[in-house]
Amino acid sequence: MVGWKKLLLLALYLSLISVESVFMCDLGFELYDGKCVDHDECNETAGICGDFAQCFNTLGSFSCKCHDGFTLESFNCRDINECQKNNCRPHAGDCTEAHSCGPNEACINTIGSYHCICKAGFTIKSGAGNFTLPEGLCEDVDECLGEHLCGPNAACINTPGSYRCICNAGYAIKSGANNFTSPEGPCEAGCSTDGGNYCGNGTCQIGDSGPYCACNAGFTNYGHKAGRCTVLDCDVFKDMEDLEKNVPVAYDLVMQLKRTCVNLTEGEAQESIDDQEMLSKFLAIIDLILATKTLNDNRKVSVFLNLAESALRLMGPLIKAPTMRRFAKYTELDLLSYKKPTSPQGVLQLITNAVTLKMQLETVAGDPSQYPGFASAALLSYANLETFTDGFYGGMNPRDDQRLVINSKVATVSVTNTNTNHLRDPVELGFYHLKKVNDSHHVCVFWDTSQGAGSWSADGCTAVKSDSESTVCSCNHLSTFAVLMALYDVEEIFELQLLTSLGLSLSLICLLICILTFSLVRSIQSTRTTIHLHLCISLFVVAFVFLVGITRTENQSACATIAGLLHFFFLAAFCWMCLEGIQLFRMVILVFNTNFRTSYMMTVGYGIPAMIVAISASVNPRGYGTPRYCWLNVKFIWSFLGPACAIIAINIFFFVITVWKLAQKFSSLNPDLNTLQKIQAFTVTAVAQLCVLGTTWIFGCFQFDKSTVIMSYLFTIFASLQGVMLFVMHCLFSKQVRDEYRNFLSRFSVPSKKTCAEVNLLTGIQHASRSSQDTGESHT
Repeated sequence: MVGWKKLLLLALYLSLISVESVFMCDLGFELYDGKCVDHDECNETAGICGDFAQCFNTLGSFSCKCHDGFTLESFNCRDINECQKNNCRPHAGDCTEAHSCGPNEACINTIGSYHCICKAGFTIKSGAGNFTLPEGLCEDVDECLGEHLCGPNAACINTPGSYRCICNAGYAIKSGANNFTSPEGPCEAGCSTDGGNYCGNGTCQIGDSGPYCACNAGFTNYGHKAGRCTVLDCDVFKDMEDLEKNVPVAYDLVMQLKRTCVNLTEGEAQESIDDQEMLSKFLAIIDLILATKTLNDNRKVSVFLNLAESALRLMGPLIKAPTMRRFAKYTELDLLSYKKPTSPQGVLQLITNAVTLKMQLETVAGDPSQYPGFASAALLSYANLETFTDGFYGGMNPRDDQRLVINSKVATVSVTNTNTNHLRDPVELGFYHLKKVNDSHHVCVFWDTSQGAGSWSADGCTAVKSDSESTVCSCNHLSTFAVLMALYDVEEIFELQLLTSLGLSLSLICLLICILTFSLVRSIQSTRTTIHLHLCISLFVVAFVFLVGITRTENQSACATIAGLLHFFFLAAFCWMCLEGIQLFRMVILVFNTNFRTSYMMTVGYGIPAMIVAISASVNPRGYGTPRYCWLNVKFIWSFLGPACAIIAINIFFFVITVWKLAQKFSSLNPDLNTLQKIQAFTVTAVAQLCVLGTTWIFGCFQFDKSTVIMSYLFTIFASLQGVMLFVMHCLFSKQVRDEYRNFLSRFSVPSKKTCAEVNLLTGIQHASRSSQDTGESHT
């Protein structure tokens, strides 16, 4: 009995434990091997989240996430219409814009996604049926390239996504509409059906060969009877008064072009015009203008370029040949003349030796609805126009350390389309550089007549590719173009400024001593000392003017005067150096009568520099003065370096001959050693002088790049200390001059008693010193 009770109690205890365990597991868990484990609702209950969501099991529960392209709405996933605005696009990461197709594409919504298809009149570039990329892939279908849809008496004009037909001159639609698409045509002959609308600014007429357009006053179709009338402004040839005064023969061309323009507006037939003769005469006059160098200011340049562009626009449609290339001395022309019933399409390329041009033919013709049946494009490059337009940079904003120079030929682009201020498709121009410079910055520019009287400007033009040999420009307008190169001025380093000031100050003192010595000390007076005197005077003026006026750029006229003085006296210094070389040559070849007449020396020493400066100033007055310094600009610097190099070359020639003759005289049997040794000493001094003055400008020639600091230091040292070096060579190295200095200084010292013998000896030395003047030179 007791055993059964124990068994009953044990069973009751186990049942209580089981019940307790069941009631201890939370919702979402189940008892497994006596433990509560998570219940996976996603596996056991199919479709618990619906058809368009994914189930994710969580600890004790689960969650649902809508598929891409669906959004949660009222506990159900709803398809997102990506083609409708203000709907969320999970794949795009935002909800601001749902339309995912381009402007020429239609959006098709699908379950959970979308796709794009091309609208009517467009096709996919890749050939695929549809796509989902956000960028537009559809391009216009040119219906006019296929089967002629408009009939035999109409022109087809392609439009974005479609096309339209316009009746030829003298033909019209029965309904009176201006244009049509099949099958509203065809066009019927006769002007009574309002076919004059096709003529534009003209009226339809019936002639022996059928209908044609009679243009109103001020309009023309260039003799193409089937062509629409377009405006022709003959007043573009009236602003040539200044150019006609300087180049009278240009008047003939202007008048001929103007008469041709007027005749065309009055209905003259194109066949009556000799296009080849007109084009040849045009290029000949352009050559004459460039050869006579009459374009000496930017206003004349602007008038000249406007004439060239307007004349090319007038003559282009008159050229009978489809293409034309012409070469002249100062010009090169490549021209296209397009005459077809359909508007031109595709890429045009024109080429000269210096410039290449790429542009869309649609840009040449202009608005398709206004296309008159002809179009022309011309590329005219000039051989030397860059020399007349250099320096006009009012439309540019260079950095403080930049100087701009033209590094390409100048080229004019002219097309029949008159609306070329803002092109939809930019034109591309490639320019070959005049100077191949590595690591240089090039800027694409055009001649802007809105900048005062005209200047270069970079607005609307960018350099898309540039290397040492060429630059490719992209411009959104048409005009006259070129490429500028930025040169770097050497930075105003404090050490260079200090060296310049100290060196020039010392040179001024030394040159002043030299001038007083050569002009006041009678015992050393000779032809050679006269040359030294004027050499020192020239360098003294140069040093003084440079020190006080090189940066005085506030007043343009004063700055140009300072630059002119520096130009003149630098050249004078070189001319006096040349005279010394010639004098030494005469001393060796002509032992007697070695003196120059003073008037001859003055003519060479100051007359030649004055003539060079006068010619330079008359040819290019803008060459004197730069924005930063009162000196010659970069393009004009060779008006100084050229003569200087020529003088140095002449001196080298005379010195070589002199040394050669000296060697012969020293090897002779009975040489006059006293005289020859003097000449030898003078020659060594003169050669040293040439090296000092000439080497200076060798370093100066390398001052056109940003990375020439070492050359700048060398140039500064040599240039600023020229006066000191001349004082050392011609005064301190001369024994006679040193004796004169010693005698002069002895007057301020306590006098000592001299014997009669010393007085007689001193008198003899002075007498011998005066006798040496017979050779025209002094002791050394």
